[in-house]
Amino acid sequence: MDKKKLSASPLRSVLLYAKPYIGYLLFGLIFAVVSVSLTLYAPILTGRGIDLIIEKGNVDFDSLLPILVKLGIIAVIVAASQWLMSLFTNKVTYLTIRDIRNDAFKRLEHLPLKYIDSNPHGDILSRMINDMEQISDGLIMGFAQLFTGVVTIFGTLGFMLSVNVKITLIVVVITPLSLFVARFISKNTFLLFKDRSVTRGELTSIVEEMTGEQKTVAAFCHEQDAYEQFSDINERLRKISAKAIFFSSLTNPCTRFVNGLVYSFVGIFGALAVISGTGFTVGSLSCFLTYANQYTKPFNEISGVITELQSAIASARRVFELIDEQEEVSDEGNAVLTDCKGNVSLDDVSFSYSPDNPLIDGLNLKVTQGQRIAIVGPTGCGKTTMINLLMRFYDVTGGSVSVDGQDIRTLTRSSLRSHYGMVLQETWLKSGTVFENIAYSKPGASRDEVIAAAKAAHADSFIRRLPEGYDAVVSDDGSNISQGQKQLLCIARVMLMVPPMLILDEATSSIDTMTEIRIQRAFAKLIKGRTSFIVAHRLSTIVGSDCILVMNKGHIIEQGTHEQLLDKKGFYYDLYMSQFSTE
Repeated sequence: MDKKKLSASPLRSVLLYAKPYIGYLLFGLIFAVVSVSLTLYAPILTGRGIDLIIEKGNVDFDSLLPILVKLGIIAVIVAASQWLMSLFTNKVTYLTIRDIRNDAFKRLEHLPLKYIDSNPHGDILSRMINDMEQISDGLIMGFAQLFTGVVTIFGTLGFMLSVNVKITLIVVVITPLSLFVARFISKNTFLLFKDRSVTRGELTSIVEEMTGEQKTVAAFCHEQDAYEQFSDINERLRKISAKAIFFSSLTNPCTRFVNGLVYSFVGIFGALAVISGTGFTVGSLSCFLTYANQYTKPFNEISGVITELQSAIASARRVFELIDEQEEVSDEGNAVLTDCKGNVSLDDVSFSYSPDNPLIDGLNLKVTQGQRIAIVGPTGCGKTTMINLLMRFYDVTGGSVSVDGQDIRTLTRSSLRSHYGMVLQETWLKSGTVFENIAYSKPGASRDEVIAAAKAAHADSFIRRLPEGYDAVVSDDGSNISQGQKQLLCIARVMLMVPPMLILDEATSSIDTMTEIRIQRAFAKLIKGRTSFIVAHRLSTIVGSDCILVMNKGHIIEQGTHEQLLDKKGFYYDLYMSQFSTE
């Protein structure tokens, strides 16, 4: 399926997603035809029954009874057909939405970090959840109205022509006016629904942001400001929603007015035809009035569902904009990194998050297998950016990064990242058991392996104190354990993986001093023979490194061992003295 620029034509794109389920659509159409055909046949039987009721005390019950039996059978078949039609149309809807949601999430996983960093997370959540639900609601109503509406229009038209051609022409000429009214109103409400979806995304974003950082908001007494910000967006959403729904709600009464005119004209001309004695009976008039009402009914239903359809199309455009986003630059080659030694080289590397603000320029570095490299420097000097480049979360804009002599751009990202173990200052745990969180780095790991890794990370003791031990469930935000315990679990995760290269970004920042000393000893065993990059602000944790890189403004301004850098009495010396000087 060609998914290029799906957002340019959201309705067509939704239909493309529904195409694989054409079989369900056909079954839905078949049952719609059965339901509508029998529903349209019923007025003929009703008209015949009326003609059998000649006058008071003169009713042909013998002929009337079979008609009543037929009407009962028709009612049962129509009910079953409508249920089956709904079953198949709902099947198409939910399978289509499932595929769209899967593609959206798959694209989200392959989008560059730049997209995630530059878009509010709440807005992304709104596209994945709220907008998807809006599309689903619009499709369910749309498919149901489309099937029954189209069949009803053509079916009633055929039956009316068989009863009286002249009166049918009156109906056909006047009814399309309701379509023009509906089209005019819907065309002018689409932009309002689009604005509503965008504003709803803003609202979701601020709720997600404020609830996620509620402690910080409360600590700085920012509740009132947050409330005012929320109220402002909420008020904008109220105004846009009210305006959109008001204008779209004009559709139904306007089309009903046109259809009322149709019904009136049919009644007047039909009555005149009955009086003139042209063979047009009272039963035929009753039948024709029913058909006129059923003929206009689909137009009313279509106009009534326009609100949902317009909102669904606006939501679909937002979802397809996400799917249309440019994926992370594909791997230039399919080379897989195997038997990694851990020799890393940065050759004349340049990088910037935005063209106007260069961050790293002309960075060179040679790291051999087993070296312990510490990276220090002031905030914003490029330490974390360097980690992002090593892991290929971002690609360099100039120069190259190589592992074992291979440019990492020629390697698949998965094979490159599988050889790194990373512990960040910002810990992340998934919703699941303690065992599952540690085994995240090594699917299929045995319980003994996980326990051994936890012991190496000095996490085993606190895990065993939990009510269910390794089977204790950790919430998705890890709120039921402390920050330090979360970090120990993340360290255990790396201990289990035992990769050839390590990245430790303030890995012990939330851990008490005694535990940190023990973990440093465990790390010393882990990193032996493995290339390690250690980002640290507490310089006491990196004094034993093989090489310390001092970065400032995207450049390595000093490098050497702890003793060598102190002897130089340069930038590193000032940093170290600022932490340990007694003056």
